[in-house]
Amino acid sequence: MKRTRSNREVRVERWPALELASTIRHDGNGGVADDLATVQSTTRWLDQQAMTAGFAMDEQLRGEIVELRRAVRALFAQAVSPAPPSRADAHQLMPAEQALKHLNAAAAREAIVPQLTWPEGGTPRTDVLSAEPDARVRLIAGLARAAIDFLSGPQRDQLRACNAPRCVRYFVKTHGRQEWCKPSCGNRARAARHYARHNTTPA
Repeated sequence: MKRTRSNREVRVERWPALELASTIRHDGNGGVADDLATVQSTTRWLDQQAMTAGFAMDEQLRGEIVELRRAVRALFAQAVSPAPPSRADAHQLMPAEQALKHLNAAAAREAIVPQLTWPEGGTPRTDVLSAEPDARVRLIAGLARAAIDFLSGPQRDQLRACNAPRCVRYFVKTHGRQEWCKPSCGNRARAARHYARHNTTPA
């Protein structure tokens, strides 16, 4: 998520690809939680993203979303290289070439046509028309296109894996000195450094 600061407000911009990658997260107890672990939790996550219109969730669709997440996280790991990737799945990442093919194939499942909409006196915008009747296919393809947009956009260069103790998230760096995904992770990292400095036994 990107926070844009002004004198009056903090606006949070959501990137669907980053939200998908963040469904693997630390559970607060030293372990890793998976928001897509069950059909019910996947439905709940999609509800939070306002992506559940027009279809019923089942195990097959959940599996497709999880596999797409595997591809996205593998490509996130490549994007942050040579820095280390998220610790959550560093040992079992999908090969980058396979991840790229999977992402592109998922995006290609829905044929879309860009249309220019220009209301009188308004600002022109791009809309897309889809002939795909299956909402499930549109969901997977839409998530894949969002990942393509993210990874081909300027925010890719600011993508980082949070290195705070127990954290496994990726985040977009929004200012020059940012090292962690959120302040609580910074607090844990500083506390761990302080503990290490003051509890090192001399050789």
